[in-house]
Amino acid sequence: MKCLYCDGEMEKTKSSYTINRRNYHLFLEEIPVYVCTKCKEKLFEETEVEAIQKFIRHLESDVRQLQRV
Repeated sequence: MKCLYCDGEMEKTKSSYTINRRNYHLFLEEIPVYVCTKCKEKLFEETEVEAIQKFIRHLESDVRQLQRV
């Protein structure tokens, strides 16, 4: 697979994913991802993106519930 940005080779590996929101900071480790061997751009597969988004929605729901308490 070629990188969309620099045309380098994408290599399947595992990496971290970090998101900083107003109410929390999330750090996930060992997420499957393609990483460009040239420019280090990351490309997550659709299944990982959906799982991360589902986790974030659940976390945001829990954060809202905690804020009401």
